[in-house]
Amino acid sequence: MDTVTILGLAAAACTTFAFFPQAYKVYKTHHTRDLSMPMYVIFSIGILLWLVYGIIINNLPIICANAVTIVFCIYILAVMVKNRGGKT
Repeated sequence: MDTVTILGLAAAACTTFAFFPQAYKVYKTHHTRDLSMPMYVIFSIGILLWLVYGIIINNLPIICANAVTIVFCIYILAVMVKNRGGKT
């Protein structure tokens, strides 16, 4: 693996796992009232597009980062939708 790929994977790990604390907090509390649904929808679409782009150009850091990030975002969105009618 070359230095540029390692740099890309390190950057991908930082930006991807930045979502873990939020996803974990939502998992533990099921509280999503203070989160922005439009932000998560737009962000998830962007992440999905980055994932498709990474697959098309066969770029491992882009594929790995966005494959994991989309899971976190979809989980948070699912809890937001579930809680939409409730008080959390």
